[in-house]
Amino acid sequence: MAALLTPKLLLSLERLELRSARRSRSSARGERSSRARGQSVEFADYRNYVQGDDFRYLDWNLYGRLEKLFLKLYEEERELPVRIFLDASESMSFGEPSKLDFARQVAAAIGHVALCGFDRVSVTVFPEAVARPEELVARARLRRVRGRKSAPAYFQHLATLEPSGPANLNSALRRAALEARGTGLAVVLSDFLDPAGYESGLAALVARGFQTTVIQVLAPEELSPGFFGELRLVDAETGATQEVTFSKHRLKAYRRGLDRFVGGLRDYCAARGLKFFSVSSAASLEDFLLKEMRRAEVWG
Repeated sequence: MAALLTPKLLLSLERLELRSARRSRSSARGERSSRARGQSVEFADYRNYVQGDDFRYLDWNLYGRLEKLFLKLYEEERELPVRIFLDASESMSFGEPSKLDFARQVAAAIGHVALCGFDRVSVTVFPEAVARPEELVARARLRRVRGRKSAPAYFQHLATLEPSGPANLNSALRRAALEARGTGLAVVLSDFLDPAGYESGLAALVARGFQTTVIQVLAPEELSPGFFGELRLVDAETGATQEVTFSKHRLKAYRRGLDRFVGGLRDYCAARGLKFFSVSSAASLEDFLLKEMRRAEVWG
């Protein structure tokens, strides 16, 4: 496939930084402020001097005023873990352009911004069942990505992914929440059209402490179907078929149902403090990344 992101867009993304409402608790050094105390340029606090402390960090000006010894403490900079959950189920193959193509471009952009900011990126691709060896390798290497120089390989691994199987969204998110050693930012990219729902999976991320952004990607054909008459519908993930007569009256009912579904997901996210976007796979990628996500303060 063509390059996921254009050189012009990459340049614009490099000027951005992911925004985190929480301080980093990662043990690895990076460029984010944390609760840890160490050697940095960012002053944090004072504490009383105790025997054995390094004299270089004594505040002699304060000693001159109070005649007491105080040690200067500094914030130690740590990396921010950024975890991306990417739905590569069969339903994501739908649309022109496909939902997966758009979702992986967004994943590429978020990863690039994180890597340029010296943050750690981890991509969890679901469902897990994969037959192609090259995709198994790509998924394994997407699990832990660090450093700006890793970006080209990161893009290549994302481009290798192909849609297959049922989503199992809740299971994937719950398992990741349980396995996570630390929190940070979480971004979920999916159409959220899993019959089992999304509630328990998103709730697991919230309970674990992730600052979560939900991005629903829908195909233009799903948002505004343009076909009528006798139709044979095939479920992309299960293969189940159903014969329907799709009239203009049924189209109105479909649109009402879609609005209820998207609205329900939006309300669920709003009630739990999650950022939410619903976007067409045919939308302008640049507008979504540089306008909508920036306006919502995902980055800036």
